[in-house]
Formats: sequence, C-alpha cells, structure tokens
Amino acid sequence: MHLYLHIPFCESKCHYCAFTSLRLKDEKAYMDALLKDLISKKSLFEKEKITTLFIGGGTPSCVKARHFERIFDFLQPFLASKCELTSEANPSSASFNWLKKMKELGLNRLSFGAQSFNEKKLHFLGRIHSSKQIFKAFENALKAGFKNLNIDLIYDTKLDDKKMLEFELKELSKLDFLTHVSAYSLSIEKNTAFAKRPKFKKNAPLLASFFIKELEKLGFKQYEISNFCKKGFKCKHNLAYWQGKNYLACGLSGVSFYENARFYTRPNLKAYIKEPLFRSKELLSKQDLNLEHLFLGLRSCVGIKKARLDESTLQRANLLLEEKKLEFKRGSFFNKNFLLADELVLFLQS
Repeated sequence: MHLYLHIPFCESKCHYCAFTSLRLKDEKAYMDALLKDLISKKSLFEKEKITTLFIGGGTPSCVKARHFERIFDFLQPFLASKCELTSEANPSSASFNWLKKMKELGLNRLSFGAQSFNEKKLHFLGRIHSSKQIFKAFENALKAGFKNLNIDLIYDTKLDDKKMLEFELKELSKLDFLTHVSAYSLSIEKNTAFAKRPKFKKNAPLLASFFIKELEKLGFKQYEISNFCKKGFKCKHNLAYWQGKNYLACGLSGVSFYENARFYTRPNLKAYIKEPLFRSKELLSKQDLNLEHLFLGLRSCVGIKKARLDESTLQRANLLLEEKKLEFKRGSFFNKNFLLADELVLFLQS
C-alpha cells in the first residue's frame, strides 16, 4: 500500500505554484479531520501494509510537529518494516526542533523545496527563503539524523542560461551528501501568478539537456524526466505512481487511485474538515489506463509493456525501435530520452 497525506498550508504562495495551498489556519481542526480520514481506511491498512508514505503540500513543515504525533501513532502498526517515510519541507520553516521531532516520529526521508541557489531567481519564483537558509536547513537535517535527502530545483525560467545553471550545479555540488535531486522544468499553470506570463518560461531544450548531463556527472542518474538519484536511492513512492500501482490519498484535494478508479476528496478546507471521509469516484476506461501507461512509462525508467499494446500501437513502437528512439528488453519498450516522452506518446497514439 502506498499512502499520500496532503498538508495544504504554506507561509506564502509561490508564483508558479498550482497546488492546493492556503495560509495557515484551522491547523488543529484540519489535522483532526486528517486523522479521521485515515482511521476510516483502517480495514485497507490491515489487509496490506503501508510500504511508502509521502507527506506533501503545501508545506508540511508549516505545521507543528506535535500535530503529526497522533497521525504516526495511528499508522505505526500498519507500516512495513522497511517503509519509506518522506516529508516535504521548506528551508524557511523546517527548524532543527521540527526536523528532530519528525525523525523521532519515524520519518526517514526528507525533500527540501529549495528551487534555486540564486537570490534573484528565488525572488523571481516567489520563494521567501535565502540561499543561506538552504544550506542551514540541510545542516540541521543531517544533525537530526536524516541520511536520505532530496532537493527540489526549478530550471528553464527566463533567468536561466548556461552560466546560471553552472552556478546552480556548483552550489549543488557542495551538498555532496544528497541522495536525490528533483529538477523540474518550469511550467506555466492556470490560476498562478505566472499564468499570463508565458515568456517567463524559456523553452530551451538544449539547456535542459545540458543540465541533465551535468547532474549525471555529479552522480545523479536520471530515472524519470524530473528525478535523479544516487545508486540505490530511487523514490519508491514516486515509482509506485509511474508503475500504476494502487495508492491512497488523504487530506484536502487528495486524489487516490485504487482498482482502476480515481477518488477525490473535498477541494475546500471547510468542506474537508466537515466531511473528511467524502470521496467522489471516477471510473477509468481501458483506454484511459492504457494512455496513462504510455505516458508514465515513457517519461520514466518503468517503460511500457509490449503485452498491453494493441496492434497499431505495437507497430508504431517497433518503428521507434528501428529508429533507436526506444529500446526493448524484458518484454517492455523503454525511452532513451525522457525529454521526448510527450512526442513519443503522441506518435504512438496517432
């Protein structure tokens, strides 16, 4: 079983962010509702142990660590012996005491939303922390006992050029203890401060290729379009998504995938606190599932299974194989360049 918990609170809204995030309010009431939500899933946890837990947001480190105690107390009997327990955190809010307490509760993987080491770029993105705080946050994480550490970075903004990316890589190399890097190409989303500013994204594929190659030179192997890791440190939770495995999501705007259907919680804070057990259901067709298999498989190391392809899709996959755009092994096709994932899916579906 794979479990996601959404913490919707943030200190401020970043200019690019399209996730459900709110100013911190009704913190205790929300965590009470989240616990009720989890308790209602007890029968599922009894059938299948939780192998990965991911606490995302929003900014989980905005919420006092003591509010997570009852969550972990409830989940403890259902956690697998080697459960991957991840939380996102921000350099501005993850104090040493918060990190230490979360480690004591059982957290064993941490993902810091840094986005950039450049002060001008941080301001451009709407981040409220400094580069200095990034290094201090990781220092505190190590001091608290964390060994599996990720950093989030954003590139392909209008400020990015080779010189900027070289600076990012130089600063990143100072964190030689990192096990994982998530490097996201900026996307311009609706209902964000960047929504009407398409020119804020550079759209520079050659720079993206340069950044990816340089990350690999630092020892971070790309295994998904935006994810890189040291050997043995792939994020198991994210892999579950790309493999199309069942996962449960609890919390505001949570989306679960279970037995070929999606389940949605309330998207409004007051409504979720009032009805944490509510779910709307979306049944997915075979066509929907096959398209997701193509999209997720070709943007990651998961690949696409030959057995799941219809005759026409298989013919197109073999054409891509002949053109050396794909490779075939162990009964599956694998993408050799994740940056081409969208184009490959469009070709397979044409």
